[in-house]
Amino acid sequence: MKDLSTLLARLNPEADLAQRHVWLIQLFAWIRGDQTSTQAAVARVQALIDAVQRQPEIQARLQAWWETLLQTVDVTPLLADFGFAPRTAFVSELAERLRRKLLPGTPETTDASELFPLIAPTRFDAQWMSALDESQIGQLTVLLSAHPERDARRWHHSLMDSLTYCTAQIRATGFAPELRLRMDRADPHVRAFHALPADVQALRSVFFQPQRDEAALQAAVMQYRERLDACRQAINSIYAHLEENGISVGMVFRLRQLRARMLRDRELLEALLSAKPAMAALKLMVRRVTIAQESKSIGALISANSTLLSAKMAERSAETGEHYITRNRADYKEMLGKAMGGGAVTALTTLLKFMIVGIGLSAFWSGFWASVAYAGTFIMIQLLHFTLATKQPAMTAPAMAAKLKDIASDETTTTLEDFVDEVTHLVRSQVAAVFGNVFMVVPAVLLVNAMVQLLLGHPMIGSESAHHVLESLTLLGPTLLWAAFTGGLLFASSMIAGWVENWFVLHHLDSAMRHNPRFTAVLGAERATRWSAFMRKNISGFASNIALGFMLGLIPAFTGFFGIELEARHVTLSTGQLAAAGASLGLEAFSHAAIWWCMASIPLIGALNLGVSFYLAFRLALQAHNVSGLDRARIRSAIWARWRSHPRSFFVPG
Repeated sequence: MKDLSTLLARLNPEADLAQRHVWLIQLFAWIRGDQTSTQAAVARVQALIDAVQRQPEIQARLQAWWETLLQTVDVTPLLADFGFAPRTAFVSELAERLRRKLLPGTPETTDASELFPLIAPTRFDAQWMSALDESQIGQLTVLLSAHPERDARRWHHSLMDSLTYCTAQIRATGFAPELRLRMDRADPHVRAFHALPADVQALRSVFFQPQRDEAALQAAVMQYRERLDACRQAINSIYAHLEENGISVGMVFRLRQLRARMLRDRELLEALLSAKPAMAALKLMVRRVTIAQESKSIGALISANSTLLSAKMAERSAETGEHYITRNRADYKEMLGKAMGGGAVTALTTLLKFMIVGIGLSAFWSGFWASVAYAGTFIMIQLLHFTLATKQPAMTAPAMAAKLKDIASDETTTTLEDFVDEVTHLVRSQVAAVFGNVFMVVPAVLLVNAMVQLLLGHPMIGSESAHHVLESLTLLGPTLLWAAFTGGLLFASSMIAGWVENWFVLHHLDSAMRHNPRFTAVLGAERATRWSAFMRKNISGFASNIALGFMLGLIPAFTGFFGIELEARHVTLSTGQLAAAGASLGLEAFSHAAIWWCMASIPLIGALNLGVSFYLAFRLALQAHNVSGLDRARIRSAIWARWRSHPRSFFVPG
């Protein structure tokens, strides 16, 4: 009680702006206490009420202070705009959240949206405020307000102004070209945004009539709510457009902000019509505490606005991934042949890698030209319609997760069985691809080494380089850690591919290539059409291969500069390097344990490359398709049951 007495003694309605607000901040801090008990905080509020009621002089000062607060602080930004980005742009909101995290706020402000987070900065504030009962709120209202009717009118005007401002923002966002041009013109609701100001004005006129007509008020409220519903329907048509024409984070952010504005409008309207203004105000303040906490998180902002983009990236990858899943013996044999072709081309990658290393360039330029070699040969594999095994999991995982869209339906058992079938098909495909890559890269590297030996009189790499390969690939070192890291790079390359393809579709670049006069003037109409179709078909693969190539080549160089030296271990490339080292050292190398440790690491490198990449992609795809934790547990049980009953189906087709 001593702290409360000190606080009440410091109450000065004639103090300057900052000091008046600091007193309010300190009062809320006293109510919170140690934040361990909601009931204790409520008891402190009651103690405040009792103390003020016993001292009329303090009550007079409190009422004067409250009147000054209402006259100097504008509450409409807190009611209408708090929690929304000022320019409805994702980047600006991200920058604003960073600013709020790094820079302190000041109580010397007349903007309630800036002052409120300083007054109620914790979630505990929402808890104790929600625990206040109606009688306590009534007592607080009497203590604060010397003129209850005037303050009630002022509150209603603030709510109506906030409703007007919020409606204006909804209308402006609905008229933005990025959204307006993507609405379905056949939808009868697309012009609903035009009438919003007139509806608000009609509501204002009826609400503030000296002799209010309740029937007219209800009609105005109904009209406004129906108009908001029509606007929401118009916005929903945009999502269908985005599904077909690509998604951007900025677009999703605008849509989320617009939908949240509509919910805010309904909240303000409910408070305006409430028969208990004080309780309605408390409810709004509790909600503002929650919004303040939500608006602090940068991770939540990114996650919330990237969900649809992640889903679209997963969907794009799923379209590509379907081509990598074999479902019968013919597909299995075809995959094996494509994988062997990929292994043969990887022998060229191995040669180029060692040639670049042999030149002795600096770390960056060695990594850069190695990246060019990786990307170039990966694209060659793509254009020759061959397969690189480790590129498959990040593509096939979304294709598999897409099978789970209807897992919660009545046909769940059938859906799970179909999905487990897909798992067995995928594992078989991976087995065929890895085996084909590894089986072919070894003789191909030996053939290349023999040609180099014949032409130049020495093997592809020298003895020193061969021993370095054995040291880097041995199972006794950090090889498995680097293999798992490479699985992450494979997943990242697939996400880059999904993002680039989505960007390509979003900006209609295939149509631009086909019809833009500058393109057709240079290429001709028929060639432009062929190039357009070619790029639309291969843009995802190009992006994935180039991204993976440059990550494999440059990440060791960049991280080495900072002393971390992250490395990549790709199963096919590692097998090719090991074959080159064995060819250089000759048969006598097999008498030493070092090469056997390296050979033992190859299947584990492959397993980690595939497993980590698949896990990350599958997890993202499950999130994109909203598969619950319970359904995930059932999926694991179904796969394990298939493994126990038919383990052979995971390796060879029936």
